[in-house]
Amino acid sequence: MHKDFMMEALKEARKAYDKGEVPIGAVIVKDGRIVSKAHNLRETLKDATAHAEMVAIREACKRLDSWRLSDCSIYVTIEPCPMCAGAILQARIVRLIFGAMDFKAGCAGSIYNFLSDGKFNHTTEIISGIMEDECRNILKKFFEQRR
Repeated sequence: MHKDFMMEALKEARKAYDKGEVPIGAVIVKDGRIVSKAHNLRETLKDATAHAEMVAIREACKRLDSWRLSDCSIYVTIEPCPMCAGAILQARIVRLIFGAMDFKAGCAGSIYNFLSDGKFNHTTEIISGIMEDECRNILKKFFEQRR
């Protein structure tokens, strides 16, 4: 099950890659169905907040007509940054499933574990390493081509 949704997130990451965006994709799921899909759009929109997770959260909130996504899971190809981890927490997303760790900016276990800190009024379950190699490799290929 996790692999199927992560494959959808990877499809989104490939869309970002094709646009020259950092290839990260996100998918939000509720009751076994995809509610929203997104990929990074920072360069396209000239918007520092247009990370895949943020775009997917905004779309899911619109579609579900609520800022509370407490019955939802989010699949992301790479560990969320502080901004995205905060948005996941604020949206009350129950579960984060991601592929590769981000040892430069990750806040779901590598640098810090923002989502399970326990000091906030909500926590999010974290599952990592789903299709890790595929998620890491698309980023690696993207940055190798940029050099």
